[in-house]
Amino acid sequence: MKPSTIAKQMTRLLFMLCFTLQLQAQEKTISGIISDEKGIPLPGVNITIVGSGMGTQTGFDGKYSLMVNKGDVLRFSYLGYVTVDKVVKRANKMSFKMEVDASSLSEVVVTAIGVKRKEKQMSYAVQSVKAEEITRLTNPNVVQSLSGKVSGVQITSSNSNVNAGSKVTLRGNTSISNNGEPLVVIDGKVSTMEALNEMKSKKIKGINVLKGTEGTALYGSQGANGIIVVNTKKGNYKAPKASQIARSEPTRMDNESYTKIYENQFKNTSLDPLSTFSIDVDKASYSNVRRLINNGQFIPADAVKIEEMVNYFDYDYPEPSGEHPFSINTEVARTPWNESTKLVKIGLQGKTYENEELPAANLTFLIDVSGSMGNSNKLPLLKSAFKLLVNQLREKDKVAIVVYAGAAGVVLKSASGKNKEVILKALDNLNAGGSTAGGQGIELAYKMAQEHFDKKGNNRVILATDGDFNVGASSNDAMEKLIVEKRKTGVFLSVLGFGYGNYKDSKLETLADKGNGNHAYIDTMQEARLIFGKEFGGTLFTIAKDVKIQVEFNPTKVQAYRLIGYENRLLANEDFVDDTKDAGELGSGHSVTALYEVIPVGVKSDYIKKTPDLKYIKTKAKEAYTDELLTVKFRYKKPDGNKSIEMIHITKDETTEASEDLKFASSVALFGMQLRQSQFHNNSKISDVIALAEQGRGKDKQGYRAEFIRLISAVR
Repeated sequence: MKPSTIAKQMTRLLFMLCFTLQLQAQEKTISGIISDEKGIPLPGVNITIVGSGMGTQTGFDGKYSLMVNKGDVLRFSYLGYVTVDKVVKRANKMSFKMEVDASSLSEVVVTAIGVKRKEKQMSYAVQSVKAEEITRLTNPNVVQSLSGKVSGVQITSSNSNVNAGSKVTLRGNTSISNNGEPLVVIDGKVSTMEALNEMKSKKIKGINVLKGTEGTALYGSQGANGIIVVNTKKGNYKAPKASQIARSEPTRMDNESYTKIYENQFKNTSLDPLSTFSIDVDKASYSNVRRLINNGQFIPADAVKIEEMVNYFDYDYPEPSGEHPFSINTEVARTPWNESTKLVKIGLQGKTYENEELPAANLTFLIDVSGSMGNSNKLPLLKSAFKLLVNQLREKDKVAIVVYAGAAGVVLKSASGKNKEVILKALDNLNAGGSTAGGQGIELAYKMAQEHFDKKGNNRVILATDGDFNVGASSNDAMEKLIVEKRKTGVFLSVLGFGYGNYKDSKLETLADKGNGNHAYIDTMQEARLIFGKEFGGTLFTIAKDVKIQVEFNPTKVQAYRLIGYENRLLANEDFVDDTKDAGELGSGHSVTALYEVIPVGVKSDYIKKTPDLKYIKTKAKEAYTDELLTVKFRYKKPDGNKSIEMIHITKDETTEASEDLKFASSVALFGMQLRQSQFHNNSKISDVIALAEQGRGKDKQGYRAEFIRLISAVR
């Protein structure tokens, strides 16, 4: 080769190397903290690189980190705050305070399909196609008719037939699913592109196409790829008023399902002085309601489980001392929403064990990889969440992985916590597709757990799914029978819900309750950090099972009482001493909080129903107990035991100023009652909830209470 040729090639190589280095030098990591006007970190702020579809969210601490190039425009958006665009310059840090968008909050109307704003206030692109523009076209396919009518719409057909399936992409939108297609809404209900393809153009009144990343402000994350809103000529959709936000029978925008809740009423103490229920440490309802609010979605009344919302937060209960692994704590104060009643808080605190003190864990991950799990808020989020758990495993812990779609299969037989890279690689290789054979998956997961059963360890199946089982045993009754049978093996069950649109809360709650386990809903990585990071031991290690509470009210002090929440956890009074009856489980470090509203003797109340005088039975408290308000009885079994152990705690009739914890717990309960449109919230307002929560915020080191205040402020 001639020297001149070699020189030319070397020059070309050097140029390419310099060009590559220049490109790499332009890309950098930018990070920062986003806070509100008071300097409080904002979790869940959406940060997107305009025009690229890339982005991230801030964590609970308001921090974010993102790979960018100099000159990129970052868009910061958060419900109720002014959206901000910032250009990436030389600095690697970008932190600032977001301003409350007071004007937009006053104009927001919460409807069954999301947060609806006046069109002139929408900062995202909206283009309309009228009926006559569709019907006069030669192409009878509705989707195809949008071509040339809406800028930035790319339409591709699978074949040349008139009614061929068409794929639509709106230029510049972020893909949150594998297909990247926009959300289709027909007459106010979320539908599919297939349904739109099959529609007759003459039936359509008009189409609105919403583009831009801020379309999520109207339909939440579901609208991140853009939205095609179709109104038919016969459509009878009418957006409900804000006051209808949490009716029991809402206009549905999805295929989600929740167990029916019949709100607890006041009970006459002279007729029924005993209140019995199973504990509940599930927190799924709060994170699910938070997701619905942040996405501007309709909140079904049955999605609001007040006990789960109250128990989402930590309270300052003392660690137990003595022979029992629990402490029982009570507090009595005036009810914030009703001056004529009292509020009783009962708190249980389980003993906290350090991770190294916990026995070896034999875990089986049971992961739904069906087609419905394809969206980024499902399987991709699930995989990231499980990695948090894997990174905390000890050498003595073991993990097996079972997946199910159209059928079930074993991905990883068993690996020690020492070999984290093997477990992480198995998770990385998971992909979504197919139908959902949940029953087969459960059968196989329990089989794997039994094969590696550790008599002295913690044996647990961790099911992660959206709950949309559609193959084999899939009804709630069938799944309940299956789980009741499987819990006899001594294997506990944790159930993690992901995603939305077809989220089956009712089914997952049933599985967790009957499987001696807990149920959580993971909507973001910050929630995953709470479940698998902050509460690692409590999530995985049960310190007591079949935990029951029975409260006996003194009829000389209490005229009537009402348990706030726990409607799906009520037990017959005789079940309290029946050791064959299943009840809730408590994990290491977990606490349980229950609230009662009581009407003192002598107080007139419309809530108390008249009862006939009894001829043969007269309830009268013994004089020795006239200073007592109530007695709390608590029964539990050891994780491997079959006989219950009982504890008793007596509460005197002494009303005190409410503690910060009671004020905050009552604010959460009041908010839940307002969402459910309960008859008992006494015409209270959101401002009352905010005031209570502010008074009870306390130290709030992790920022969870501050987040609650921001959340309820957004729906004011």
